[in-house]
Amino acid sequence: MPKFHARVATPRASRNMTRLFKHFAHKGEVRLDEQRAEVVFVFGECRMFAGPEQLLIDCQAEAGEAEKRLRFVIADHLNRFSGDEALQVEWQEGPLPDAPAERPA
Repeated sequence: MPKFHARVATPRASRNMTRLFKHFAHKGEVRLDEQRAEVVFVFGECRMFAGPEQLLIDCQAEAGEAEKRLRFVIADHLNRFSGDEALQVEWQEGPLPDAPAERPA
């Protein structure tokens, strides 16, 4: 299962992540706290970690259409929910290096 990640610079990482995952709660299984979030969709899963100046994104999905869909859904929604910041996601292949291991409660 392909893994991919991104680091998005933003001073409002926690706010952006929280807004996004509250929206995702009606589309998938969500776990969320102020610094970490996880969503499991039928087509893939994604974790986010909010730091002081960046949002770390770590995702995986089946190769092909599911992977394309997950990349699009996360990037498009983050852009829309970030308001004036209009955040852009530049995906990198592989898992997020040194991703925190704990999952939100």
